[in-house]
Amino acid sequence: MRSTRIALSATMLSALTLSVLSATAASAAPLTTATPDTSCSSLPPLPYKVHAKAVTIRSKPTTKSTARGVLYPSHTFTVTQRSGSWLYITDKSTGVHGWVSGTYVYRDARMCLD
Repeated sequence: MRSTRIALSATMLSALTLSVLSATAASAAPLTTATPDTSCSSLPPLPYKVHAKAVTIRSKPTTKSTARGVLYPSHTFTVTQRSGSWLYITDKSTGVHGWVSGTYVYRDARMCLD
């Protein structure tokens, strides 16, 4: 009895798939190729973002250095220097500058299909 249920389910699934595929093919719009105005590689890099609740801004690129401030996801900032996995930033929201761990702050990625 169990093999009958499996065979019946497979038959119903194939019939359903066939009807969906034929309906999709019949109603599909013709493909148009869009020509990009600029190459993806010529676009400016995406900004850095905070991917944690908060990140401590430090005076030196080490967790034992003095804290200068806190960087939150809503803040905008620029990165001007790197030291290993640490980034030297200037928080545009508060004007505070210092080092933050690259573990919690990184540049967003863009996928290019050129």
